[in-house]
Amino acid sequence: MATKTYDSTPARDVAFLGLGVMGDPMAGHLAGAGHRVTVYNRTAAKSAAWVAKHGGKSGATPAEAARGAAIVFCCVGNDDDLRSVTLGADGAFAGMKAGTIFVDHTTASAAVARELAAEAAKKGMKFVDAPVSGGNLGAINGALTVMCGGDEAAFAEAKPLAMAFAKAMTLLGPSGSGQLAKMVNQIAIAGLVQGLSEAIAFGQKAGLDMKAVLEVIGKGAAQSWQMDNRGPTMIEGKFDFGFAVDWMRKDLGIALEEARLNGARLPVTALVDQFYADVQAMDGKRNDTSSLIRRLG
Repeated sequence: MATKTYDSTPARDVAFLGLGVMGDPMAGHLAGAGHRVTVYNRTAAKSAAWVAKHGGKSGATPAEAARGAAIVFCCVGNDDDLRSVTLGADGAFAGMKAGTIFVDHTTASAAVARELAAEAAKKGMKFVDAPVSGGNLGAINGALTVMCGGDEAAFAEAKPLAMAFAKAMTLLGPSGSGQLAKMVNQIAIAGLVQGLSEAIAFGQKAGLDMKAVLEVIGKGAAQSWQMDNRGPTMIEGKFDFGFAVDWMRKDLGIALEEARLNGARLPVTALVDQFYADVQAMDGKRNDTSSLIRRLG
């Protein structure tokens, strides 16, 4: 984990549900900032490994992990995973008391965010949908961007703690707004990566030194995070890192379904989603999203 200087925030009792490639380092930063962290993961061995590394403790169920926490953070896979760790006798909501805040960093639908916010409200709790951008490297470095929807007071209370693993955290509106903003983010990225893929593939076919070309055009209007961080690795054909194609297709599917409901037209996004399906068929499910260029070789 990269070194990060944490703000001086009073230690709190918190829980973190989901110790995947994002959740594990995010929870680690909370522990590094001095908070008393109880973790839960569906695979108990991951929880044990996290506790051995960072201290704290683990819960056998989400409800057990959440019991006594002032704020419960979560980062799991999809809508169904999120429901499974929040609802039911073993779900986190069953272990949380009135006044507790649930902060969900899963990239999920706006509909499930609103659904769970309503369920939390019935118990006198607050739910903040807070998907993140920055990928595994951002989680490791404590430099994620967090897009939030929900209650303003709950957001204000959670933000100082979440800044242990974030560089920016913004409330964008009521429940579901964070998830909608994450859809905007993924729509923008999809078009950028396809454009960058075509540009590099074109330059290579033209016989240009693409490292030199990117160095030049990266100082002009074509510059982007994707060009700076993924352009060089795309040229080298390296895709065994970063944000996986499977995850991107899940995210784009959420965005396309929301567009179907609200009437937005996403022709480029729909096309790039199908291009990612081609990469999956090329055994690229776990490749980084920059592997779109593989289709053009």
